[in-house]
Amino acid sequence: MTSMNSTQDKAVNQQPIDLDMKMQSIGLNAWFGAKQVLKDINLNVKANAVTAIIGPSGCGKSTFIRCLNRMHELVSGAKTSGQVLLDGKNIYEKQVDPVQIRRRVGMVFQKPNPFPTMSIYDNVAAGLRLTGTKKGKNLDEVVKRSLEQATLWAEVKDDLKKPGTSISGGQQQRLCIARAIALQPEVILMDEPCSALDPIATAKIEKLVVGLKRDYTVVIVTHNMQQASRVSDYTAFFYLGALVEFGATKDIFEYPKNPLTEKYITGEFG
Repeated sequence: MTSMNSTQDKAVNQQPIDLDMKMQSIGLNAWFGAKQVLKDINLNVKANAVTAIIGPSGCGKSTFIRCLNRMHELVSGAKTSGQVLLDGKNIYEKQVDPVQIRRRVGMVFQKPNPFPTMSIYDNVAAGLRLTGTKKGKNLDEVVKRSLEQATLWAEVKDDLKKPGTSISGGQQQRLCIARAIALQPEVILMDEPCSALDPIATAKIEKLVVGLKRDYTVVIVTHNMQQASRVSDYTAFFYLGALVEFGATKDIFEYPKNPLTEKYITGEFG
């Protein structure tokens, strides 16, 4: 039997160049202090598609997506090398403003995190106000549109003044998605957005994710193999900080090329 370590050494770490790609990591490495958590990641993210990142706990999934909008560098002692391209331009160049990158590449976290002192309306409007849209009809329109895109408007339209924390966990997560959408990002990163939710709320989020790719590029970290197969167009399997295999989701789940990928998706380890 092939050992995991020897299989990892044969990682399928390249993807053919795709002119429709929205983002690309090239030789991306990341560290927390002296510990290297990502190793030479080369991965293309196609525009207007859902890309799932799978792999066992501690394999670098969350670190990878945080590198895609420079959130990794907010951690003390964290560093990166290599490149991350957004529309062909390296987001780690010195002249690039990380705040602008995080506006273009939004993030939705594992646990719903609405601002507890703000209403539902103000949660969605918070980022817009910080960037100069203070009030008025335009703000109302953006809030409504964002909640509609997050499939939440019909449920909260009569309760917009209520605290964002007064609604259910699943609704709070969709509120956080609406908050990200309000800034009109080009890419939405989601870090296990359903891990704290019940099956009904999870199904709503999954349906939302599939719909979002009409307007956005989506990258989702998930530990749920069934979820990855349901919502994603492409899947990347990470192990021990390396990209082992990447391809169309159907191919990864039905015809994996690497024995380690097959072991993981069939539940032999993880």
